[in-house]
Amino acid sequence: MLSKPDRRFPQEEPIFEDISFSLEAISRQPAGMQKEIRNAVLLARKFKNEFLKPQTLEMDRRIQQNPSYLPWEWIEAAHKQGFFSLWIPKLFGGKGYCFPSLAYFLEELSSECLGMANLIGVHYLGLGTLIVTWNLAVIQRVCEEVRQSEKTGKPCLISLAITEPSSGTDTTEADLVDRGRIGCHAKKTEGGYLLNGSKIFISNGPFSTWHIVLAFEDLKRPSESSIFLAVKAGTPGFSVGSKEKKMGQMACPASEILFNDCFIPDDQVCLSPAQTQGFSKSHREIFQYLFDQLTSISRVGICAFGTGAARGAYEATLKFVSETQLHGSYLINQEWVQSKLAEMYKNITISRLLYAETNYGNGLYGVYKMLQFKPVYYAMKFCPEELLQWGGGILSKHPRSTRLIRKMEMEHFKPEHIQRTAGIAALAKFAGADAGIENCRIAMEIMGQAGLRHANGIEKRLRDSKLLQIYEGTNQLNRFDLFRHLIGRSYSHVRMYEESERRNQDA
Repeated sequence: MLSKPDRRFPQEEPIFEDISFSLEAISRQPAGMQKEIRNAVLLARKFKNEFLKPQTLEMDRRIQQNPSYLPWEWIEAAHKQGFFSLWIPKLFGGKGYCFPSLAYFLEELSSECLGMANLIGVHYLGLGTLIVTWNLAVIQRVCEEVRQSEKTGKPCLISLAITEPSSGTDTTEADLVDRGRIGCHAKKTEGGYLLNGSKIFISNGPFSTWHIVLAFEDLKRPSESSIFLAVKAGTPGFSVGSKEKKMGQMACPASEILFNDCFIPDDQVCLSPAQTQGFSKSHREIFQYLFDQLTSISRVGICAFGTGAARGAYEATLKFVSETQLHGSYLINQEWVQSKLAEMYKNITISRLLYAETNYGNGLYGVYKMLQFKPVYYAMKFCPEELLQWGGGILSKHPRSTRLIRKMEMEHFKPEHIQRTAGIAALAKFAGADAGIENCRIAMEIMGQAGLRHANGIEKRLRDSKLLQIYEGTNQLNRFDLFRHLIGRSYSHVRMYEESERRNQDA
């Protein structure tokens, strides 16, 4: 007879829950999600075939010739399709598609153009940041403007502004931000904050109506004084600076944004140290928790981007070898080519499985958990939209609602849950980004000089894919995050970032 395991002994690595997301999630996941994911793919595929394929290379060429060009027509095309409200929860006036379907949607668009995928993905990065602050009043206000914009025909987009000229990847890590050079200052004043400083590499900066900005009340203690502000374009003291020069993803412009005594009223403060007073967790702990929650969902999107880029390179290569002859024989009949195509297919499949597995993890332990709880999911799905929006409006008007949900989310999280979702997301991010680069490299190897021709689309995909290894935390930082969450946690003597600090001191 089998005996039950003795739970007095610590679990051995790997911990079973770390490697069984899909196994546990299948029975808990609402069945309706499968249909939503399928519909999202069909929507993306239709838009890709009818809009993107005829225009992608021409748009890339146009922006190379005129770097200041802003592709408003692409924003308007996505806006007409309702893509900017499709993943806003119905409680806040959106279509309420399940968040895991966004990754599949982004993969489909990325297989043709990473720039277009990023135009949409970055909007939901801003929304995701707003959501994890759990400020219901600000969420309601911003989402309502997005919803109303579909009636007026004028797009309302959201961006995330965290990167500064003197700090990049460091900003998302409490241990690093306190050692970095931070400059974006929010000074408390009567009725709000005065914001001064700048942010760089802000995707959709020229297009966005709302910018979710990370600033600091005390530049000497950034992680303890971090503050998230919702800044609206057109606010006095706010301006969009120069457009960044990029080698890839040109359809999604990035720019500098500047703040010069920009007054942000208290009702646009998403999360501040004053709002977390009295919590059992310190503001520094909440700062790190917020970013771990955010990157657990945002890095899924980067993996989907990489999967799409890898798939696009594979599909273009397959077409090329099936049509090209060498010495009277089609390239597709060469064994070395068949082996390379199999390798490309492997890269696509593994990275897709990684973003799917990360989605399962977020449904079990992360941001998606509440929305994928079956009673909540089906209530959102079948309740009349007017009733849901009325309920959302009532909740958002009462500060106690925000306080209650924040205490649930920010005080009672389990560290092992964060380790699982943030760890697997970090792995998905760098693995997916690397898959995109690797498949472009293989495509170049097979196609030779033909791969350098703009018309074949491979060199564009290679330029586009390189950015995936850089933004949303460099691949190097994501490797450290994987180590921090899932490898080094079992060793009490492990320390992080001490070597980099010594190098900085020596310099």
